[in-house]
Amino acid sequence: MISSLHRPTLAKVDLSAISENIEQVVSHIPKQVKTFAVVKANAYGHGAVEVAKHVSKQVDGFCVSNLDEALELRQAGLEQPILILGVVLPDEVPLAIQENITLTVASLEWLEMTKNQGLDLTGLTCHIKVDSGMGRIGVRSQEDADSLIAGLKSLGADVEGIFTHFATADEADDSKFKRQLAFFTDLVNNLVDRPRLVHASNSATSIWHAETVFNAVRLGVVIYGLNPSGSALDLPYRIRPALSLETALVHVKTLPACQDVGYGATYTTTADEVIGTIPIGYADGWTRDLQGFHVIVDGQFCPIVGRVSMDQITVRLPKVYPLGTPVTLMGENGGASITATEVAEKRGTINYEVLCLLSDRVPRSYD
Repeated sequence: MISSLHRPTLAKVDLSAISENIEQVVSHIPKQVKTFAVVKANAYGHGAVEVAKHVSKQVDGFCVSNLDEALELRQAGLEQPILILGVVLPDEVPLAIQENITLTVASLEWLEMTKNQGLDLTGLTCHIKVDSGMGRIGVRSQEDADSLIAGLKSLGADVEGIFTHFATADEADDSKFKRQLAFFTDLVNNLVDRPRLVHASNSATSIWHAETVFNAVRLGVVIYGLNPSGSALDLPYRIRPALSLETALVHVKTLPACQDVGYGATYTTTADEVIGTIPIGYADGWTRDLQGFHVIVDGQFCPIVGRVSMDQITVRLPKVYPLGTPVTLMGENGGASITATEVAEKRGTINYEVLCLLSDRVPRSYD
């Protein structure tokens, strides 16, 4: 999808906020812990290459979702360790070795497939994934972990790390978290050959369970200035949102009473109303369910009226404004603000999804 540079819709990314957020989190976790910045999904919509380059001297490495995301960083000249958190099938092992990309190995079946293909893993760095209760990928017993580590080493791999992922670290009820932590801790402590790096802490764990950090952390949404729990838990310290989303009025009209607005005629004016149109829609990630939410114009909340279209949104204005008047969808404007969490709550989802859905059609600018 081509970036639409010639319209006023723009996502502004404050890279200094990301750096400050990393410093804030790191100051609250044990020293000598390795820090990995999670830049998967285009750095949660912020721009993977730009973010990674900016924080490269602050972190020990990066985490991504898949091989192509890792290759994007390598092709941009980034040389730090890159861990792929998802499963990469054995066919791609030679490319991972060539590009010095660390793979996650999550099952004995993967090892068996590798053996059947006659692959030499010399030069491959990998981390073992443990399923401590998430139910996605990973081995589920210490015996399988031992077998996997031994089998990988026998093929020449460097088993550098072992890790797990918590399902409820961002919730007030920590009973599930404690069960997962106990399972993982017991497994790691009883390994025959324990890898050098042990990590279980994502953003939420690093914030609310810092005492459980092993010797590496994976910092995701928190470095972008979002509360991993939404509004369920209060943050113990301040972080700063790094992304704001702005556009401008491109059309303004006054409609008399009883006039329909938008697809499906889901909104009808009740009196003379000033209706403004802004150039953003669900193709940009501002989804249809945001009808009834609001934007900010001139420091005032203005409701979205009518359905969100693919490319345009209509809002009710308090008065006639000139074309080009700034409109804020996320961020601050005239003392008023809209957060990604507020947008998420309107949509019945999480703030992660709000940012990740911002499409490539929305240009990013960097400060």
